[in-house]
Amino acid sequence: MSRTKTVGRQEINAEKKRSQLLEIWRRLKKNKVAVVGLVILGVLLCVAIFADVIVDYDLGIRQNMAIKLQKPSAEHWLGTDAYGRDLFARIVHGSRISLSIGFIAVLVSLLIGGAIGSIAGYYGGKVDIVIMRFVDILMAIPSTLMCICVVTVLGPGMVNLMIAVTISFVATFCVVIRSSILTIKNADYIEAARAIGVSTFRIIVRHIIPNTMGPIMVQATLSIGSVILCAAGLSFVGLGVMPPTPEWGAILTEGKEVIRTAPHIVVFPGVAIMLAVMSLNFLGDGLRDALDPRLKQ
Repeated sequence: MSRTKTVGRQEINAEKKRSQLLEIWRRLKKNKVAVVGLVILGVLLCVAIFADVIVDYDLGIRQNMAIKLQKPSAEHWLGTDAYGRDLFARIVHGSRISLSIGFIAVLVSLLIGGAIGSIAGYYGGKVDIVIMRFVDILMAIPSTLMCICVVTVLGPGMVNLMIAVTISFVATFCVVIRSSILTIKNADYIEAARAIGVSTFRIIVRHIIPNTMGPIMVQATLSIGSVILCAAGLSFVGLGVMPPTPEWGAILTEGKEVIRTAPHIVVFPGVAIMLAVMSLNFLGDGLRDALDPRLKQ
């Protein structure tokens, strides 16, 4: 009998979650700007995933000085760079690297910052004070400056670039998750879980974090765009992905020397960065509105 009741409650909870997701999707679809951002992001992700199918990677790294600085044509859709490499191939394969940096760095930042923020918000007291003072110091340092310092110490390269941007965004997620936990940690269902002896780890993982997913999703979406911009900026100054690896910021760096004679080398990767960041910002704003219970009608 008790097993039947348990299964019944689980089915009811699953149905409630499905209803909530459908309601969020319904609100999101009403936001035309968010839908545009979702479509653009979907296209960019498809390009990144199927880059090898779209265009040969070798075209983006193989040098051919005989065709350098060619303008867009039927043979080279976006032209060639100063080394005769196909710009379309470099931007397509660069999408995989730039988006990977954004998504992976934000995911790692979320896991680390989430763990620290959960501990600070749940336990409070001296633990919270010590952790948040350290977080305040991190947040007082501009993210770009912190990334430059970290990469200067570790050296340029894709892995070190991801480590740098991950460190610079940990504090942001820590603050967001801590503030969310502070609003719900004294809720009745949390007190009930404590009363029946549920472990602290289980309370945080099973009850608190799932109820803070709204702010986390919004912050993560917006942060991916910021990470892509930060990574592109570091590559632009020579502290990011090293040549000949195609990355949007690195492509911009290669084009700055010939911007007067071949502006397409700068324009096209710049447009790619703009579309990626814009789509993520549009989607993040749409998610924030869709997840806001005050907008429920």
